[in-house]
Amino acid sequence: MPIQVNPTRMELTRVKKRRKVAVRGHKLLKDKRDEMVRRFIALIRRNKELREKIEDELARALKGFVVARAVMSEQVLTEAVQYPAREVQLKLGTRNIMSVDVPVISIGEEEEASAASRYPYSFATTSGELDEAIATLVDLLPRLIELAEIEKTCNMLADEIEKTRRRVNALEYVMIPQFEETIRDITMKLEENERGSLTRLMKMKDILAGREA
Repeated sequence: MPIQVNPTRMELTRVKKRRKVAVRGHKLLKDKRDEMVRRFIALIRRNKELREKIEDELARALKGFVVARAVMSEQVLTEAVQYPAREVQLKLGTRNIMSVDVPVISIGEEEEASAASRYPYSFATTSGELDEAIATLVDLLPRLIELAEIEKTCNMLADEIEKTRRRVNALEYVMIPQFEETIRDITMKLEENERGSLTRLMKMKDILAGREA
């Protein structure tokens, strides 16, 4: 459906400028959408790879806890894991991906006095399976943080891709066709007016020529 405007040359020029801006905006948004999709696919692949590795490691750690619970008393196991061995600080920031501010999470840890400081208990009363499970979870922490960062980034990019897709479709299938149809209508009306004016001038010329004769 064309835009309702006065069929004048000034309006024709203005609509042509708006169409030019819409075409340029459509190209920029389409390029932005394609680049976001490319980065989104790369992040999804990294997310899948990281999640599979983490799930395998978590399964191994949980298996260690099950074995430790079988060979240790419940009270000793509870006391062994009741208090954390160290403090972990998370630093939050953002980075820009195609005009989308996505989170950046980094870990700041206190320096460890020794390799054994990661364990909050004495080795005399615990089993080796518990030690391995705790070590696995400690090593998994950075990857869990990375996974959380990637999944949040993927969610935000998916929302922005959907918004950009709707804008691209609105420009491609609604606004630009409206501008083109309006330009055609104005051009046809202007040409019709020119033909009418030319016809009137020819009639006036014939009338004047008849009077002179």
